[in-house]
Amino acid sequence: MTVRLPLFPLNSVLFPGLVLPLNVFEERYRAMMRDLLKTPEEEPRRFAVVAIRDGHEVAQSAPGMPDPTALPERGPAAGFGPDPVKAFHGVGCVADAATIRERADGTFEVLATGTTRVRLVSVDASGPFLTAELEELQEEPGDEAGALAEGVLRAFRQYQKRLAGARERSLSTGAELPDQPAVVSYLVAAAMMLDTPTKQRLLQAPDTASRLRDELKLLRTETSIIRSLPSLPSSDLTRGPTSLN
Repeated sequence: MTVRLPLFPLNSVLFPGLVLPLNVFEERYRAMMRDLLKTPEEEPRRFAVVAIRDGHEVAQSAPGMPDPTALPERGPAAGFGPDPVKAFHGVGCVADAATIRERADGTFEVLATGTTRVRLVSVDASGPFLTAELEELQEEPGDEAGALAEGVLRAFRQYQKRLAGARERSLSTGAELPDQPAVVSYLVAAAMMLDTPTKQRLLQAPDTASRLRDELKLLRTETSIIRSLPSLPSSDLTRGPTSLN
């Protein structure tokens, strides 16, 4: 079963259950938000987020390096090449926009939450913004997901402590961590300081247990690396930066 939704490519990976704040200023994405605002308030305002494999999150708006005479790209697929589907990773996440607020200058402030993983089937660039045909992916638990989740939570706590120590910051223990294996796997994947390809690998894991096994290895490796570092750049552990788009 497939569904067609607006497509929002980003230089980051969105996981189910995680909050996504967006500052929308490019015309193609402003058009998308205006279209989503036509959806009745009682219905979900959904769009799909995919991580960019090869391309630019923000299209060139003026001539620049390396060719100062090159004209800026326009249109919904600007920055993603002649075949946009090749510019994106094959698995993404549906986002449900709880808040879409238009500012006086026509830009938008958006707050969305990841809901369901989807596989990218095709991309349509014929309209004012990209749309995609998507196949919804079921989250299978896999073998021993519960036990693995407990191990990942223990390793994640140790990772947090090491990270806080490397930053010379105190660790806040007030936040309650979930106990559902799938939720644990997504939270840890989003919270760890990993590059986009690694986060993408975790998103598209075949089942929860496989994702948790991968995370357990990553947590142990990262914790060992952090132990040997004198300091780390400051960033919030469970919050990513707001996308420029």
